[in-house]
Amino acid sequence: MRTLISIAAIVAGMTPAPASAAPLPEGSADHFAGSQIMRYEGTGTRTAAAPPADGKVPGMDVSSHQGDVDWPASWAKGARFAYVKATEGTGYKNPKFEQQYGGSFGIGMLRGAYHFALPDRSDGATQANYFVDNGGVWSPDGRTLPPALDIEYNPYGDTCYGMSQAALTEWVRGFSGAVHARTKRHPVIYTSTTWWNKCVGGSYDFGRDHPLWIAHYGDQLGPLPAGFTFHTIWQWQAAGLFPGDQNLFNGKFDQLQRIAAS
Repeated sequence: MRTLISIAAIVAGMTPAPASAAPLPEGSADHFAGSQIMRYEGTGTRTAAAPPADGKVPGMDVSSHQGDVDWPASWAKGARFAYVKATEGTGYKNPKFEQQYGGSFGIGMLRGAYHFALPDRSDGATQANYFVDNGGVWSPDGRTLPPALDIEYNPYGDTCYGMSQAALTEWVRGFSGAVHARTKRHPVIYTSTTWWNKCVGGSYDFGRDHPLWIAHYGDQLGPLPAGFTFHTIWQWQAAGLFPGDQNLFNGKFDQLQRIAAS
């Protein structure tokens, strides 16, 4: 169960962004995609039941917070892809990974794995190798989405991990290079525009070969991070129809299949 913000408040879309967020204890190693974005940016305010979804593919992302997911139920409600947290830093593995990663695949979804970055703990290549060794693989089976890097606000202290934009840019490049060397795929980058522009910036054009998975809660997507001109996935809601976060693929299902296949 997510304890940072009540699920009822998330669904209502009424939780304001805190002025500042207290560091979490270092023992709380399981941070899901968007956990820190919600802490710092809030969950937004919605005026409609859902964003425009014509031609979009609904999906979800989950971590150990969802436990054993009822994949047939999510499939029946329309989810067609899922990202599953695999690792964090170099010391955490999702204990529910096999049920979630295998279960989503078994019901027919396209699925991929993601890594929660802690850039001040070790270099990008080290964390990338830990990720690939523990679930962040890619297979040319037409059903496996590219591995994803979740890089967002620091759960433990300084927003940008005490690192300059240049240093974080190099960290992301190091992570990407190691993932590509191991899987032949550039990772999807998950982030928020506010965090990315403050902490990484636009000195390197990651949008040239890295799909963007953007977190922004509300009816409208808003501006994209520096260096990106197109988004692939929008995490538009922190709770809703499916377990975990609610996502929309920016295209049709056959286009999503092509991303999985190449």
